Amino acid sequence: MTKFLVKLFVKDYQNTNNPIVRERYGKLGSITGIIFNIILFSLKLFGGIIALSISIIADAFNNLFDALTAIVTLIGFKYANKPADKEHPFGHGRFEYLASLFIAIIIIVVGVELFRTSISELIDVKQLVKIEMFSVIVLVISLVLKAWLGYFNLKLGKKISSLAMQAYAKDSILDVIATSVVLIGLLIGHFASINIDGYLGALVALFIIYTGFKTVKETIDPLLGQSPSPEFINAIEEKILSYNGIYGIHDLIVHDYGPSRTIISLHVEVDADSDFLEMHDLIDNIERDIRRYFNCSITIHMDPLQLHDKDTNLIQTQLLKILEKIDPILSIHDFRIVKGPTHTNIIFDLVIPYNYKYNEEQLHQMIQDEITKINPNYYIVIADIDH
Repeated sequence: MTKFLVKLFVKDYQNTNNPIVRERYGKLGSITGIIFNIILFSLKLFGGIIALSISIIADAFNNLFDALTAIVTLIGFKYANKPADKEHPFGHGRFEYLASLFIAIIIIVVGVELFRTSISELIDVKQLVKIEMFSVIVLVISLVLKAWLGYFNLKLGKKISSLAMQAYAKDSILDVIATSVVLIGLLIGHFASINIDGYLGALVALFIIYTGFKTVKETIDPLLGQSPSPEFINAIEEKILSYNGIYGIHDLIVHDYGPSRTIISLHVEVDADSDFLEMHDLIDNIERDIRRYFNCSITIHMDPLQLHDKDTNLIQTQLLKILEKIDPILSIHDFRIVKGPTHTNIIFDLVIPYNYKYNEEQLHQMIQDEITKINPNYYIVIADIDH
């Protein structure tokens, strides 16, 4: 069914990196959600009224909120697809994250309201609701439709890497749980003549609130600037290092301005004795290939390496042994030496983990102490600290 709807309503559906195609996916998921939730709201509202069930009526309004959420998702996709302008030179892709955040807040609000209502039910126990076949049928239909809707949006969301659609899918799955609780409580209340709506409702409400806060975190992380996945970094490095003439990569930075709006900058190490025009041509080709392969923008800076200087290679080998002795996790790049009449400066960028046990001053002294044992005229210059 999902594949059929995608092929029917999403033109060029396989080109998911295209912003226009992504917007079509978003429209399909949102409009489907709006139609389903309005239908369920109407049926549940009528079923709750004839059964005199507050829980069914509350569940109906939960579906109404879901319809509003789908509208927010639709607006988010529309706005996120706006082209770059003077005020937003990198486009509006992060608006989709804001839409996801709004959905997460709605989930929390609904959870808090459900918890409050459940506690009220526990304090003020009312008479058992009367079971109506129409109400039961409506709830069963709701379970089936909401389960499919959650699966549908989750599949679309993963297909186009949309946090907003995946958040909406989670909300649909939570609705399945909430409606199941209402149905179970209705049946138990009828056949066992006891009212457990309040207890089950409070338990589900806490689960909904937890999921809402979890979704908030998942949405805020890319807004704050989370680290790219190790798989993505490894793929970039393997691709670039596959070119002849590239000896290393460092200072790789990935900026996320929304789905399919990634900007990458990095440094590559090349032979200092190679032909400059040939290296420039190679870098141009690599940039074009990376843009096409990863659907991103990329800027590459060249760093020359003295591969054929014996003194440089010897001192670099000695330095690497010192770092291995201090901590194998340490590494360097942009290594070079500057010889003078009285001393030699050993210059490099040092790479350390975040929240490392030693600070820059301590590391500098430790490395200097070890290098002095080799030659007292060697002086360490740490040009920069990277992570």
